[in-house]
Amino acid sequence: MDKDYFYDPRKLTKITAGQKRAGLVDSYRHKGMRKRLVQKIAKKGIQDKRILEAIGTLPRHFFLDKAFEEWAYQDKPFPIGNEQTISQPYTVAYQTALLQVEKGDKILEIGTGSGYQASILSMLGAHVYTIERQEALSLSAKKLIKELRIPRIHFYFKDGFEGLPYLAPFDKILVTAGATQKPDILLQQLAIGGHIVIPIGQDIQVMHRITRIAEHEFKEELFDNFKFVPFLGGIVKR
Repeated sequence: MDKDYFYDPRKLTKITAGQKRAGLVDSYRHKGMRKRLVQKIAKKGIQDKRILEAIGTLPRHFFLDKAFEEWAYQDKPFPIGNEQTISQPYTVAYQTALLQVEKGDKILEIGTGSGYQASILSMLGAHVYTIERQEALSLSAKKLIKELRIPRIHFYFKDGFEGLPYLAPFDKILVTAGATQKPDILLQQLAIGGHIVIPIGQDIQVMHRITRIAEHEFKEELFDNFKFVPFLGGIVKR
């Protein structure tokens, strides 16, 4: 893996007073828990070594309130406020694998949440444009990513249904909330040959990968079932 494109935890070796107050300390115990988490994810079928390395490197506990640090390395989703969750690590790995990220990809993410998924995409070499409808979450994620010095992530507080048409086309689009139907507006923002990974359904969603074959032609693939928070429109100011 090209280290120029990879988050380097050694950048946090010299902990500043501000980082210490924020709880940005990655101990050997944390590293051990991440290693065991990666082993669990691999046993579930995730084989892309780049994704496993990214999850094994990025301190997930930084993305949760310090009071819930012990939950960070369980393979479970966890609430992060504003009726949103940080996705289960396996789900992050699964969606990322379906996305087939390549170095230099221009990726639109719908649902910034904690910023964890966007960070994984950046670590794989992507340029990430991430939208969050909850202003408080968008600001919090932006602040954390800046402290962690993870590059190539651009934040937008807006309605995810609209996408970013003025920055299209995108090589890949990732939706991290459960939609009830295919989002035509987002499909039109895909580059030819690009694809969107999105869970679609009501109470339970089926993971879809939709590839743009030509200007008006799309190929649809269906995968496993998941349960996401709903994909909602509009914005919520802090």
